[in-house]
Amino acid sequence: MLPDSFIEELRFRSDIESVIGGYVRLKRRGKNLLGLCPFHNEKTPSFTVYPENQSFYCFGCGTGGDVITFIRKAENLDYIEAIKLLADRAGMKLPEDSVDDRAARMKTRILELNRESARYFHSQLSTPAGRRGLDYLRARGLSDSTIRRFGLGYAPEGWDNLRNFLSSKGYTKEEMLAAAVVVQGKNNSTYDMFRGRVMFPIIDLRGAVIGFGGRTMDERGPKYLNSPDTPVFKKSRNLFALNLAKATKRPQLILCEGYMDVISVHQGGFDNAVATLGTSLTSEQARIISQYTNEVVVAYDSDGAGQAAAKRAINIFDSTGVAVKVLSITGAKDPDEFLKKYGSERFEMLLSGSAGATDYNIARIRQKYDMESADGRVAFLKEFTSLLADIRNPIEREVYAAREAEATGINKQAILSEVDSKIKRRQKAREKKEDRDLRPYTPGPPGAARQDPDRMRWPKYAIAEEKLLGMLFKYPNCFAKTVEKLPPEKFVTEFNRRLYRAVCDKMARHGQVNLSMFAQELSDEEMNRLSWITSPQQVDTITQDGWKDYVDTILGFAQQHSTEDIRTMSNDEWAKMFKNK
Repeated sequence: MLPDSFIEELRFRSDIESVIGGYVRLKRRGKNLLGLCPFHNEKTPSFTVYPENQSFYCFGCGTGGDVITFIRKAENLDYIEAIKLLADRAGMKLPEDSVDDRAARMKTRILELNRESARYFHSQLSTPAGRRGLDYLRARGLSDSTIRRFGLGYAPEGWDNLRNFLSSKGYTKEEMLAAAVVVQGKNNSTYDMFRGRVMFPIIDLRGAVIGFGGRTMDERGPKYLNSPDTPVFKKSRNLFALNLAKATKRPQLILCEGYMDVISVHQGGFDNAVATLGTSLTSEQARIISQYTNEVVVAYDSDGAGQAAAKRAINIFDSTGVAVKVLSITGAKDPDEFLKKYGSERFEMLLSGSAGATDYNIARIRQKYDMESADGRVAFLKEFTSLLADIRNPIEREVYAAREAEATGINKQAILSEVDSKIKRRQKAREKKEDRDLRPYTPGPPGAARQDPDRMRWPKYAIAEEKLLGMLFKYPNCFAKTVEKLPPEKFVTEFNRRLYRAVCDKMARHGQVNLSMFAQELSDEEMNRLSWITSPQQVDTITQDGWKDYVDTILGFAQQHSTEDIRTMSNDEWAKMFKNK
């Protein structure tokens, strides 16, 4: 365990506004700061940073905590790794012999194991067993230099080739399972996860191999098999080839669907292509992209699924401030095929002519309706005005309204009037939602906490407990009289009872409490709830005058329920209780 004094010093040196400001565009709203949540997709900011108590809370998804919690979530780190990252930024050194490095040592071993696995897969291309993989890569038009640059390889047929190789290098079964390069079989046996597949190593920004993608050579199993999440790899927070694309001199990044598209685009002379890893684009990936460029060109397949994915990507990027263009691929199904058929010069022209996100969406809406009929134009305009209502810039709305008014023969002011009406209706709906979320005596925090059976059964007592806990954070001078009057066993709800015990323990030792003291021992969901309980949004309404009401309400539970129990007792039960008393 790290000393509390070290955590407090780290917290003091890691100002939450400065740290979070490196990940989220924050705007001051009174004494607090507001931004779009990096942990879920939203268009209306609900992510709030509270400099006064060095905490954050999102009223949209219910995520909250201190600066350590934020770094853990944003960087996909465990507690000690987050501490190390913040300590490095603050110029602090972790105390000797105070950290259990087992998890860190395992991650180091997994990264070393992955590097050995990548070398093994690449070496197989020059063996008879890997000839099939090399022939496939060359048939796809890849040069030897491209194969080397991306570290491509081949996992030969067989159940234990990689396992035996790694065993000879001194890696244990537990390490191979943790790295997900082998799979647990029957009778405690293991076998290779990747067999008979062309291999694509996934490399992070530091140059470490964190996972793999494998393409089958026949119809057995899924076409692409990707590493599951491991201690060093989370597919929703990484991008294929970003380690190369981050150094591009080009003004934007190209977002492709798969490994081969990215590799072909790079080989064609465009070193700015990246891809998601077997999943749809996530908000975390969009945030990462926003750190390297102000513009992204979505170059997904031209089929229906690819276009639907492009539309979803546009919506996700909308919350990052990144300008989005969409590549309209004609005469080919994807960038790989287009480059092979038409070459790099035509692909450059395609990039230059890519449509902005709004133009792309308008074109997709227009394709759905018969613009020659009155009904078709009305249906188009309903959807078109909904699209314009999402655009924040009034000049941009005016330009598109004027263009479509001319194309459809509808008065521009009628279009803008409908857009304004939709904007006002949405604003009212947002205000109602914010009112529900921010109301001081709201029935409960957003998210899973509302499903707490104790809280749902006894909301009156749960609210009193939460207000009392918030009071101890705000007014530590109330601790002595509180612990004297109210032992933990008197708390009604199990979760708040555990929190109260932890608060009492830390108050007794330090005389005060803050969120960072709990970051190591509470789960993510528990930190979310504690962050809500102690957020200024909640505690600003608390005064010391309310102390007696909160305590009396909690203590009144036992008396009230004892009376109710007596009312419902049978004569025999009542007589037995009377005799015992």
